[in-house]
Formats: sequence, structure tokens, C-alpha cells
Amino acid sequence: MLSLDSGVYTLPSPTNYSSKDLPSQAGKRLFDLVITFLLLVFFLAWAVPLIAMMIRLTSRGPVFLIQLRTGKHGRPYRYFRFRTTPCIAQKGLSTTSYPPAQVTALGRFLRATHLDELPLFFNVLLGDMSIVGPRPHTLQYDAQHWTLPGYRDRYRMRPGIIGLSQIRARRVKLQQPDSVHNGIRYDRWYLSQYSLGLDLKICWWKISRPYPIAHN
Repeated sequence: MLSLDSGVYTLPSPTNYSSKDLPSQAGKRLFDLVITFLLLVFFLAWAVPLIAMMIRLTSRGPVFLIQLRTGKHGRPYRYFRFRTTPCIAQKGLSTTSYPPAQVTALGRFLRATHLDELPLFFNVLLGDMSIVGPRPHTLQYDAQHWTLPGYRDRYRMRPGIIGLSQIRARRVKLQQPDSVHNGIRYDRWYLSQYSLGLDLKICWWKISRPYPIAHN
């Protein structure tokens, strides 16, 4: 039921930050756990098995796609998501959506509703991700941009399911240099201004102004 997109791409050594460089995150972690626990009890407990069954019935291949993504302090972790494409090799560095012909019918629905990202809440439980934070990229994408000024700062805290740069910049085409720098600015601003109130605002923006974003 699992698929690991596990191409190996070498990043520089994980960045070390002293505790004084990091905002207090005890409240953030508690917020993550409370929200995820409530979702698990009232939604994930039945939605995840139901979607998994639908994927198995409508296309061949594993239920989950597992990729290596960059986590806090540049350390890689396994990133869980429902598989939305046929079981074929995935190549290249593009972070945009696959053409419709390469996404299953169920996958198009899951992507449009963001239900394909429900397994990311298990990453939150494992401590690899937060509900709000800079969106994680693939290792190969980070290896390509790691030396850009300020880029590695985005990994001072856990990556998030919801990111400010995606909320404010709308459809950010990450492969374009100008958009990369724009995303870095949003992420660094979030890090410098982080508070539980800001996280709640970002969650509200996401709920009240839904829009499709490029899948990466």
C-alpha cells in the first residue's frame, strides 16, 4: 500500500541553530496536537480508510505516495500523501500539477478538495510537520536552491501543511527564480512574526478563501 519516491539528492549538512535563534514553539506544538487529535477522532478515523479503499478500487498501485522532503534544520523525513496519479515513474524537478491525463479521476477530485493531503496529519503526529509553517520541498528542489540567500532559514521550524507563501502568493510557480525569492520573503516574514494568533489567521485565510494551488 506504500510507494517511496526515494531518489537520493544530497543536501549540505543540516543547519544548526541555537535555541535563542528559534521562536518558542511549545504552544505551537500543543496547538498542532490538539487540532490533529480532534480531526483524528471526528474525521480522519473514517475518511482516511474510506479514501484508501476508493483508491484501491479505482486504480492499481499503492494507496500512499511517500516522498523524502526536507524537514526542520534541513533533516529529511518521509512525507505521506494519497496517491493521485497512475503508478508510473515520476521524473524531473517540476512542482506543478501533472497533466490531467496523468492524474486519475479520483485523484483530480482529491487534489481539487485537498483531501489527498489528509495523511500529512500523521506527519504532524510524528513531529515531522506542523499545521502551519513553510511548505516543505523535495530534496532535489532544495539541493537546487539551498545556497540562495535566506533560503535555508525556512527550515528553522517544522514545515507546515499550510504555508503563508502559498496563501498570500496564490499560485506560486516555484521553478521561476522571482517566485522563489518571493516565497523566501514570505517564509522569513512568517518566521520573524510567528505567533499562535498568526497561525490562527493563516488557518482562517485558508478556510475562508480556498483556491487550488500547484501540487509539489
